[in-house]
Amino acid sequence: MAEGVTPTIQFTAAPGLVAAARRWQSWLAHERRLSANTVLAYSYDLASFFTFLSHHLDAEPDLEDMAALRVADFRAFLARRIMDGIGQRSNARALSAIRGFFGRLDHEKLCHNPALGMLRAPGVGPSEPRPLSVDQARATVAAVGGFATAPWMAKRDTALVMLLYGVGLRLGEALGLNLGDLPAGAPGGDATLTITGKGGKQRMAPLLAVVRAALDDYIAACPYTLEADSPLFVGARGRRLNPGVVQRQLRRVRGALGLPETATPHALRHSFATHMLAGGAGMRDIQELLGHASLSTTQRYTEVDADSLLKSYAAAHPRAKGRGGP
Repeated sequence: MAEGVTPTIQFTAAPGLVAAARRWQSWLAHERRLSANTVLAYSYDLASFFTFLSHHLDAEPDLEDMAALRVADFRAFLARRIMDGIGQRSNARALSAIRGFFGRLDHEKLCHNPALGMLRAPGVGPSEPRPLSVDQARATVAAVGGFATAPWMAKRDTALVMLLYGVGLRLGEALGLNLGDLPAGAPGGDATLTITGKGGKQRMAPLLAVVRAALDDYIAACPYTLEADSPLFVGARGRRLNPGVVQRQLRRVRGALGLPETATPHALRHSFATHMLAGGAGMRDIQELLGHASLSTTQRYTEVDADSLLKSYAAAHPRAKGRGGP
């Protein structure tokens, strides 16, 4: 079982079906090489399905029951979840997990059920951007360092969050940077940073002087010697920083500041775009800065009610004149 997957997840099912579920978990982790969190999420989805069937069939389901399930049974499971307030995106993931499990049952020649092939997945529209207000974004920058366990880590976390919000990077893009990716020269003014985004596509992004100063402050305090090909952001052991560390710190900030659950590292990227849009930046400019392949992806930001978020935003994003930075 992959690290982080809880082997004691309770599957309410007959022993033969539970054994098949355990093998499926192992296959997801070791053959598909899915992340531990993904394996765990799929496992909970399957466990939820088994629990539903135990009530729906009035008995613990077994392999024979799996083969006999009808389209109506699967639809009843999804309907039950909707009644319980579970969203379409989560239902789509659960159905994907169930399809995958039945695929393994078929592969192992344990049972075959054609009903799933006649069931359409729940419609899932694009997720809406969930930006922070300017005050929330600035408070996040100011607060994140307070949860670090060492002064140099506080400087690291602050510089990273400033980079996400001030440049609009994806978390993976920021953590993928090496020291040599920073532009050379004195950080006296704004510079340009080359970002390698999805699909290996490169784009140019402005590196604000205030963000560069925070990066330099972190680099000077870092206890590890960073070379040009060294990761820019490192963890406690000097290796490339794990995104889970950043996500954990943002969860702590959310709790301390009373921010919504949507205040994630990616929300800082959304905030960058939304605040730029409210400050007068053109849609094409934002598309270029974010590295979106399609303008339609960028246009989702126009659906955000910027006025409710940006009353305190007097002079656009911190890139604008007279603003000190994120």
